[in-house]
Amino acid sequence: MRGQQPPGGVERPRLRTGAAAFTAFAALAATGLVAGPAVGAPSASPCTLPRTGAHHSLGLDTWNGSYPRPTRALDAVMIFLSFPDSEPLTTPAELAADHFPATSEYFDRASYGRFELRPHVRSDWTPMPRESGAYDIQRDWDSGKRAAYLRDAIAAVDARVDFSLYDIVYLVADPDAPGVDSDATKVVNLEHPLEVDGTEIKRVVTVFERHPPDRNVLAHETGHVFDLPDLYHRPADGKGDWDTHVGDWDVMGSQFGLAPDLFGWHKWKLGWLSRAQVTCVQGPAQLVSLEPTDAPPTESGALGTRLAVVRTGPDSVLAIEARGATGNDAETCTQGVLLYRVRNGAASGDGPVQVVDAHPDTQACEDRSVYPPLADAPLGEGETFTVPGTGVRVEVADRTETGGWTVKISPPVVD
Repeated sequence: MRGQQPPGGVERPRLRTGAAAFTAFAALAATGLVAGPAVGAPSASPCTLPRTGAHHSLGLDTWNGSYPRPTRALDAVMIFLSFPDSEPLTTPAELAADHFPATSEYFDRASYGRFELRPHVRSDWTPMPRESGAYDIQRDWDSGKRAAYLRDAIAAVDARVDFSLYDIVYLVADPDAPGVDSDATKVVNLEHPLEVDGTEIKRVVTVFERHPPDRNVLAHETGHVFDLPDLYHRPADGKGDWDTHVGDWDVMGSQFGLAPDLFGWHKWKLGWLSRAQVTCVQGPAQLVSLEPTDAPPTESGALGTRLAVVRTGPDSVLAIEARGATGNDAETCTQGVLLYRVRNGAASGDGPVQVVDAHPDTQACEDRSVYPPLADAPLGEGETFTVPGTGVRVEVADRTETGGWTVKISPPVVD
C-alpha cells in the first residue's frame, strides 16, 4: 500500500465457472507479473527509455499489455466483505464514499480529462465463510492464506456479480472486523490469471482501510493497476523515513503527499501526454516554456509543453517539469521547476524515480510535509542548478503570461 450503482440488469445470475477455476489462486505474487506483451509504442525519441523486465518498469517505448491502459473509460466494481465474527458498524455506502468520487476526480484531474474511472458499487455486504482472524491478514501476507481469502471472496460474490463487465476489482473488507489489518491494503497480482465469467482476473485491489481511510490510498493502489511503481523507499527494518526518494511529489510515493499529482513521466507513460507535449533536449542549450503538469488544459484543450527530458545514460534520463498549486497539487508546499531522475531498470520500490533536491541545505513545511528535505526541491525564478553526476545545467528565467515557466536547459558539452 503505501460511486455509482451498476446499470440495471448488469449483475445477474449465470452458470458457475466451477471450483477447478480457483486453482489458479495457488500461485499468487503480491509484487508482480512477468513482463507482458508490448503494445501501443509511442513515437520513437532519443529520450524514450525502453521498457525492461523490471517490475513496473518506467520504460515507455511500449505498453505492457497485461495491464489496462487508462486511455479510455474503465469500469471498477467495489465489493464489500463481512465476517461471521463481526457485525459491520458502517454501511457499504459509507465506505464507498471514503473513496468515490474522490478517486475518480483525482484521475480526471491528473489525466486532463482524458481518463474516466467509473465505479460500480455493491450496495450490500457479502458474507465471508470464515472469521476474519482465520486469514491472518497483514502487510506481508502468507501467500496461502491470501489465496484462501481471495478464493473465498470471489466464490461468495460470483453468483451476483458478472466480472466480465469490469476492468478493475476492489475487495473492501469490514474495517472493524478484529482480524483486519489496515496496513495490508495492496494490489495482489495473479501469476496465473483466474478465469471467471469468461474473463481473466489478473489482479485484485484488496482494501483493508480504516474508516475514514488514508488520504488518496485508492488512487495509489489504482496506479499499480496501471503498471505504475512504488516510489517510496521501504527501510529494511520497516523503521525510519519511507519518503526519501520523492517526498511529497507523486501519489505513488506517498498518498499523504502535499503535491500528489503524478509525475509528467508517468503521464507520458499512461498516454495522457503525447510526444507533442514533451521536449527532448539534445545538443546545445535549449529554451523551453513549461506549463505546470498539474494545471488543466486551456479552454481550447491545449496543453502546451509539460515535460522536458535529457538522456543521461542508456537506462536513465533527467526529467524536468513545472509544478504549481492547482489541481491535485492545490495544497503543495512550494512551486517551481522540479527535477528528477528516471531509471527504466529499477523495479518498483527500488528507486525508479529520485527527485533532485535543488536546495540541499534547506527544507520546508516541517509541520505538513511527509519529507521536509525535499519539500523545497523545485527551482524558483532566477535560480540555476547543475545536476550532480550529469553536468546538466538548469536555469529558471521567468514566468509566462499563461503561468508557465521559462527554463534554459544545457546538456553537458561532449568533446
